[in-house]
Amino acid sequence: MKYVFRVIPIILLSIFAVSCNSDDIQIDNYESILIAKDNLYGNGDEGISKQNLVITDETAWSDLMTQMNSVNNVTDTFSETNINFSEYQVIAIFDDVKGNGGYEIGLDVVSNSENIIVTVTDLIPGGNVASVITQPYHIVKIPVSSLAVIFE
Repeated sequence: MKYVFRVIPIILLSIFAVSCNSDDIQIDNYESILIAKDNLYGNGDEGISKQNLVITDETAWSDLMTQMNSVNNVTDTFSETNINFSEYQVIAIFDDVKGNGGYEIGLDVVSNSENIIVTVTDLIPGGNVASVITQPYHIVKIPVSSLAVIFE
């Protein structure tokens, strides 16, 4: 009888393991390389609205950098500006124009078998902040993939 009480849990665990759905979606971190994370200081004159961009070609990348540099030369601080678009795509996140400093946005990139998921987080300032109009942005490059990029 003791043998039966020892075997039943093993059988139940085996049945449970076999019955688990092998189609469960696994989430993994996805390689992202920081290009820039800062603020635009042109009082919104750059004309960039709050948006999430996936840039896959040199022309769109060049156009974005030109627009970002229309008031101040912000791309001078980028870790790189020459992107090999046969190997990488660029994710660029822009927040709303803010009436004071201290704001920033973050992003986290993960993937599953169906999508690349970019989670955007707003970080709100605390304490004393500068009285300057800012627009937070965060730009990374990720490896080229056939998976769709989804923003959350």
